[in-house]
Amino acid sequence: MRALVVGNSYDRDPGFVGERLTELGYTLVACHREHPDAWPDLDGVDLVVPLGSDWSVYWEHVQSSVVAESQLLRAAHDRSIPVLGICFGAQMLAHTLGGSVARSPEPEIGWYAVESSIPELSGDGPWFQWHADRFTAPPEALQVAASPLAEQAFRIGRTLALQFHPEVTEAIVTRWCRGGADELHRHGRNAELILEQTRSHVSRTARTAAQLVDWFLAEVAGA
Repeated sequence: MRALVVGNSYDRDPGFVGERLTELGYTLVACHREHPDAWPDLDGVDLVVPLGSDWSVYWEHVQSSVVAESQLLRAAHDRSIPVLGICFGAQMLAHTLGGSVARSPEPEIGWYAVESSIPELSGDGPWFQWHADRFTAPPEALQVAASPLAEQAFRIGRTLALQFHPEVTEAIVTRWCRGGADELHRHGRNAELILEQTRSHVSRTARTAAQLVDWFLAEVAGA
């Protein structure tokens, strides 16, 4: 089984999600957002996983890449190839399938509770978040998770969009805190506190991320 993992060339780690997919027999194929001309076609692809990004879908200087990714996600969705979108990947799905993306009045950066009637989405504790944009789900989508600040998940057909980050490991959050130090300072967030919380949560989220992937494959991708 082949899974295309779409991410920026400098930040393409699928973390716990990738680990679980590999355990289940998927071969992960990296697709760099900056080089859509190098992506394989969808023949023989069983899953598409667009990851997070520090981009916004409405930035003019990345529009050629946004258009290419949107075309890929639309083609996968229309062909009923399962898609699991994470953060920016979820926003791309909203943008592609008839929803919208806009600046959030307040960013979510850190560990936040997610409300859902689906245990695999709510987890048994907070999920990691790092986003300043938020999406509005497509009209025909089913919203399946939320927080006080943003929609957190929707499903439509064999596609699932997650605003939160089930994939993060301690190494991923450490890298983001180093690279995003200016953003953390601008929003009054403390990197050491975020890393301390991360160390206390990742042993749990390694398990709950695997449970989420299993639920997605069985209930959404298998629909």
